[in-house]
Amino acid sequence: MREFGQAVRRFRDRARPEAAGLPAGGHRRAAGLRREELAMLAGISVDYVTRLEQGRATNPSPQIVEALARALRLAPEERAYLFRLAGLVPPGPETVPAYITPSVQRLLDRLTGAAVGVYDAAWTLLLANPLYAALQGDPSGWRGNERNGVWRNFVGPCGRVRQTPEERRRFEASLVSDLRATAGRYPDDPRLRRLIEELRAASERFAELWDAGAVGQQEAGRKTIDHPVVGPVTLDCDVLSVAGSDLRIMIYTAEPGTEDAERLALLGVLGTQAMAG
Repeated sequence: MREFGQAVRRFRDRARPEAAGLPAGGHRRAAGLRREELAMLAGISVDYVTRLEQGRATNPSPQIVEALARALRLAPEERAYLFRLAGLVPPGPETVPAYITPSVQRLLDRLTGAAVGVYDAAWTLLLANPLYAALQGDPSGWRGNERNGVWRNFVGPCGRVRQTPEERRRFEASLVSDLRATAGRYPDDPRLRRLIEELRAASERFAELWDAGAVGQQEAGRKTIDHPVVGPVTLDCDVLSVAGSDLRIMIYTAEPGTEDAERLALLGVLGTQAMAG
């Protein structure tokens, strides 16, 4: 794995902090990302990044390689190269896409006043900007199925979005229907098949809806988030699709001049540290 580690180090040295939304000032021994910055962006530990670069960690998973490629903002051919160095086959068209292109990354960087989360077609969270993390809960410690929105809604802890029982039922049906459509587009994706099997085993409600062929669709609209620090925040929630990549960009925005806009701005200042108090 020495070649893989050397490649990660080269890409890290090349990456510009400001391109990743990080401050470029201060004392830096090199112009690129620090190890702790790469670890934060990829959602892995600094120790693991160190062991990877030193060739002491072997057999990184496809999810780890994808996260590193995303954090390093690699071009498609560089991403494929990193997969091959890890002894893995680059994801093909039969798998749910998880690649965020540099151009989409730049678009996301400009949405600083909005809470933005990027999901793949199976509703696995790929990226959350700081405001989204502050609003919905810090996802940096989530691993495996914890990062999947369907899993969190049916099996994991309750989220912060306020819903009536009827709204909850419609939302659950829409999630299952959407996941079924994704399974139809990617029938040979083993991770997706495993997710569905585990959901069926862990949630009677999911299994009931899946077996019944639930029909529904995701709806944009206004949502109230019950935040534990700033209180209820009512925001517009829109889900945008990226042509050709099957990604979903979830964006929460506030109407200017409202109390909700003030609370959202306050969250931008407090960040996830608000939860530490």
